[in-house]
Formats: sequence, C-alpha cells, structure tokens
Amino acid sequence: MGENLVIQESRTTRKQWDVEFTSHPEGVATLRRVVALRLQAWDLPELVDTASLCVSELVSNVLTHVGLGTPGLLVLSANGADLRIEVHDPDIRALPTVVLADADAEGGRGMTLVDVLADRWGVQLHEDHKVTWCELDTGSASPDNSPGHPSVTRAEALLDLYATLRPPKCSYEPGPGKVGRRVAEESTIDVITDFLRWLQTRGCDVDEALDRAQSRFEAAPSARGR
Repeated sequence: MGENLVIQESRTTRKQWDVEFTSHPEGVATLRRVVALRLQAWDLPELVDTASLCVSELVSNVLTHVGLGTPGLLVLSANGADLRIEVHDPDIRALPTVVLADADAEGGRGMTLVDVLADRWGVQLHEDHKVTWCELDTGSASPDNSPGHPSVTRAEALLDLYATLRPPKCSYEPGPGKVGRRVAEESTIDVITDFLRWLQTRGCDVDEALDRAQSRFEAAPSARGR
C-alpha cells in the first residue's frame, strides 16, 4: 500500500472519497490513518475513532475470510446526516456475519463490533463483487425524503438482506444512473411481490393490505413534501 494508494474525489452533493488497497495486516493501520485525515478534512472529528474501528474490522474481515493479498476498495461518503463506509471485495461467497465468539476467543468479533458501533450495516451482492457497508449518524437532522430517513433506511436494510437470499444477478445495486435506479426498482418490486404472496398464503386480503399501505404512504410527511 502506501505509495500505491489511489485517491479520488467526486464533485457531488454527497462528498465521496475512495482508496484502493490490497489486504495485508500492515495495510489496516495505513487505512485507519488516511480515514482519520479525510474525516478531519470533512469536519467530522467526532467520528474519527468509531469510523477507524469500523474500517479496521471491515478490511480485516476481507483479510481473514477472503485472503491475504485480496484487492479491495474502501469508499467513504457523507451527506451531512450520515457517514457511509464501504469495503468492496471480489468474493461474493464469503458473506460477513455477526458471530457470538467465546470470551477467550482471539477472533470472530469483527462484525459483532461493527454491529455495536454502527447505526446500520449490510451487504450488497453484485455479479463480480460484494460491498460490505456501515453507516454512522453525524447527529445532523436529515429531511424526511433524504436517504437518512428511517423509512428509507429500513427499506434499504430489507433490500440488502433480500440480496443475500437471491442469485447475484438479482441483487440490489443502487446507483445514481438509470441502470442503478432500474435495478433497485426491480428489486423493490420483487420484495413487494414476495410479501404479497406471503400475505395471500396466510389468508390475508392482499387488496386491503395494498390499500392500507398506500394510505400510510400518502399520509407520510415525505409524501406530502414532494
């Protein structure tokens, strides 16, 4: 790592920064340092310690479960309401999980620590790689229709979980472009369809459930604000 770091800035409303890395024990400390510098530059010093720990655990998870020398990508992004940390790696089979390790165990607590430290975390599966992410709230208020709104957060968490149950080609792949939005829309429709089928098998009135959901959606502040 070190001199091989590739750092890019994007000029979008959501600040974004990424760095390529190769999984190696010594590289984890380097990533922690550059993350601390980036968060200081973004005026988020209060998140440095927590974010650094999350980065360490996510990158170490790649090292432990995917392998030494695995190429990866660390992405930080912030929109004022939250800080998002993503670690990309090429193995879509080794999915991170929360493990209840024994008290005297030397390892196994990585994702458990992330689960405790982060406000949200999940996994997104793509055809050729996976993204393990977590988010830390900054304490700033977010609009009702922003990505940080509880309804949106719950929906994204469900889609991420749903992706782990589907073949990679059907996974949720969010993105700013038309393709990303289209894939996200199709994944959402799949989730709704499966829930409706579940209600039907339990003898529930599907049409009534849809009407109630529509009424709640229209009554929500985010719907009125559009």
